[in-house]
Amino acid sequence: MGKTISEKIMSSHSGKDACAGEIVVADVDYAMGQDGTTPLAINAFKEMNAVEVFDGEKIAFVIDHNSPSQAESVSKLHKMMREFAREKGVKNFYDVGCGVCHQIMMEKHVTCGDLVVGADSHTCTYGAIGAFATGIGSTDIAAVFASGKLWFKVPETIKFIVNGKLPKGVYSKDLILKLIGDVTADGATYMAAEYAGDTIRDLSVDARMTMSNMAIEMGAKTGLVEPDEKTVKWVGEHSKRKPVVVKNDKDAEYAKVLDYDAANFEPQIAKPHRVDNVCGISEVFGTKIDEAFLGTCTNGRLEDLKIAADIVKGKTVSPDVRFIVAPASRDIYLKAMDAGILQALVRAGAAVVTAGCGPCVGTHNGVPSDGENVISTANRNFKGRMGNSNAFIYLASPATVAASALKGEIADPREYVK
Repeated sequence: MGKTISEKIMSSHSGKDACAGEIVVADVDYAMGQDGTTPLAINAFKEMNAVEVFDGEKIAFVIDHNSPSQAESVSKLHKMMREFAREKGVKNFYDVGCGVCHQIMMEKHVTCGDLVVGADSHTCTYGAIGAFATGIGSTDIAAVFASGKLWFKVPETIKFIVNGKLPKGVYSKDLILKLIGDVTADGATYMAAEYAGDTIRDLSVDARMTMSNMAIEMGAKTGLVEPDEKTVKWVGEHSKRKPVVVKNDKDAEYAKVLDYDAANFEPQIAKPHRVDNVCGISEVFGTKIDEAFLGTCTNGRLEDLKIAADIVKGKTVSPDVRFIVAPASRDIYLKAMDAGILQALVRAGAAVVTAGCGPCVGTHNGVPSDGENVISTANRNFKGRMGNSNAFIYLASPATVAASALKGEIADPREYVK
């Protein structure tokens, strides 16, 4: 019997011929913690009586969720992270303004074939380049900091095969929302979600990252795209480490295979208060919007910012809408400035905030008021997600968010995309 990408990576990292459903103890290539989870991990590390980290070069700390700090209590946690990193020799420390943890890990550390864990649920993003990456809790990440190892149950794989050309105004965000709506929030629980087909191969690596990022929203442990020449080229531009291209065997066994024709898709919206509460844009067209947010680890990359800028360039955001933009990393911020993308957004009326999570986490930027509607490129729309349980969050693509910011209501981006 052939093996899937997940089974192969788990086998190579555990030294065991691993199959779906088995428990393995595997060596981890990288471990990442952000400022919402790392302080808890540091406390757990000390409670375990651990003395040293397993390898300071293979651990990354990122301050992105509350960046810059909005409170004395948060600043204290940030200081704890900085002091621990200095004391234990954690070499990869990314402070305020560096960007979102997942974008930084992709830009600077992860390569094809890696096994990566992060104390953040959207660590699954790195599967876009064929790495097995998954989110874990703070206690587990503390154990990894100390040992460099962790136990895993090797997941089965649910395969989504998407063929056909995406229509004008329809993007990878619409595609992943459609898949989540179909399989539901727990339809792929403890599986690896794999995306394949002509449509996926046509996507940029940035767009594939959007697909992998939201695998967790259907319950999956990771979201994988089989590496191809496009992947290897992208990795070569961002990592000095040699990629290990891992592909499925032709006779690999899948828990389920679902087929889609992309040519029939329209822009999608996830309505409050569930990510799987998905509909076509025509169902919510015209819904009043108070705030529009472009950014996050799902859609804050250069490609996303450019899509939005092309729509709003030379136009003006509705006076009834607050349009907030958060680039996913400092590198993206700089490239967007050099390309005139941020200028186009700001001239249209957008407010650009520090590279990082921005309003997504709901602690320090763009908290909506009671009864307000927000349209966001983020990955979650649960009650209170952006800091107010009495607000309503709609999830959409960068194009839909930009079009809606202009119109003051949920708008069809196909009216604006050339």
